[in-house]
Amino acid sequence: MADIVLDQVHKRFGPVTVVDAMSLTVNDGEFVVLVGPSGCGKSTTLRMIAGLEDTTGGTISIGGRDVTNLEPKDRNIAMVFQNYALYPHKSVYENLAFGMRMRKTPKHEIEQQVKWAAQMLGIEQLLDRKPRQLSGGQMQRVSLGRALVRRPDAFLLDEPLSNLDAKLRVHMREELGLLHKRIGTSMVYVTHDQVEAMTLGDRIVVMHGGKAQQIGTPLEIYDRPANIFVGGFLGAPEMNFIDGRVALQDGRPWFHGTGDAAAGVAVPLPPDRFMVAETTLRDGIRATLGIRPEHVRLDAEASNPAGGTAGHHASNGRSPPGSALRLAGEIRLIEQMGAQTVLVCAIGSGQTLRVLCERLHDAKAGHPCMLSMQVDRIHLFSKETGASLLKANL
Repeated sequence: MADIVLDQVHKRFGPVTVVDAMSLTVNDGEFVVLVGPSGCGKSTTLRMIAGLEDTTGGTISIGGRDVTNLEPKDRNIAMVFQNYALYPHKSVYENLAFGMRMRKTPKHEIEQQVKWAAQMLGIEQLLDRKPRQLSGGQMQRVSLGRALVRRPDAFLLDEPLSNLDAKLRVHMREELGLLHKRIGTSMVYVTHDQVEAMTLGDRIVVMHGGKAQQIGTPLEIYDRPANIFVGGFLGAPEMNFIDGRVALQDGRPWFHGTGDAAAGVAVPLPPDRFMVAETTLRDGIRATLGIRPEHVRLDAEASNPAGGTAGHHASNGRSPPGSALRLAGEIRLIEQMGAQTVLVCAIGSGQTLRVLCERLHDAKAGHPCMLSMQVDRIHLFSKETGASLLKANL
C-alpha cells in the first residue's frame, strides 16, 4: 500500500489544456473519487497516474517514489477498465493468472493468488468458463480479480460500472465498497455518476474544465460547495437557483430576485456568514441564490388543494431574519420516486423551485401551493466568479 501525490500536474494536447495544475494527495488506504462531466479531465488524470499518458508538467509519486517518467509496468499499480479488457479465448483462471505468468511468478504462488482473489470476489465456480459465458457483473468481477492478484500499491478504476444495468450497478457499487474495506489498498476511482462518488468516496475531487473545483468528503462538498458548479453538479434533485442582486438595507444585506421570474423574492442574508470583507460587500452585487430541494417545504397548512392559497399576503417573498421565507406558487410537475415525491413548482413567470418531500398522494399539477424556504440553509454565489459568498450554516 502507498500514498499517491500529484504536484501541479498538467496535460496539454497542443494549445488545449486538458488538466490544469492538478495537486492531490491520496492517502495510504484512501478511496478517492474523481467526478465530473465528460471532458473535464478526470480520465486523463487517472491515465497519467497509471503512466498511460505522459505529463506535460508536474510530478507524480507513489509510495514516496517519483514515477513521473516510469513505464506503467514499473509503477506497481493495477487498473480496471470500463470495457473489462478480458482475453476472450482464455478461461477465467487463465485471465487471472496471465499477468503473473508473464512476470515468471512461481506456479504455486499463482494458484494461491488466483484462489484468494476468486474467493474474495465469489467467482470460484467460474474459473473454467470463458468470458462469453459470463454476465456483465461476472466479467467485472473477473476484471477486478485480475487487478487483485497483483497485490498492487494502488488500484485505478476508470468508470468500471458504467456498462452494467441499474440494479447490478448498485450491487457492484456495494461490493466495491466492501472490497476496499477488506483489502485496505489505496483506490482512485473515476466516474461521472454523482451517486457513485457520494457513496464510495472517502473524499471526492469535483473536476470541471481540467481543474479540481473542490476536494473534500462527500458531505463537506454537499453542504459547503465552493462554487455554483459544484453546488449544481452534486445533488439529486439538483440545487435550485435564483438570479438577483445583493442590496444593503439599513446596513443589513438582502438578496433580491431580479427579472419577472423572481421579482418579489427578498431574502435576508446573515452578515456573519459572508466570506468577503465588509468593504467588498457593496450594494448591487450580482449574485445567484441556491437552495437544495430538501430545504424547500410544501406548507400544507397554507396550501389549499381545492383551489385558492391561504396567506396570499406572503407571496411577496419577504421574510424577517431567522424565519422561513414563504412563497406562493403553482405545482407544475409531480415526480413520484416511491418513498419521496419531487414537486416542480412555479413561483414566477419563468422561475421554478424543486421541492423534495415525503411521499404525497393528493398533490395535483395546476393546483396553487405555498412553499417555505429555509433561509438559514441558503447558499449565495457570485454571478461574476461563481464562487460561494456565504459560509454554510450546518
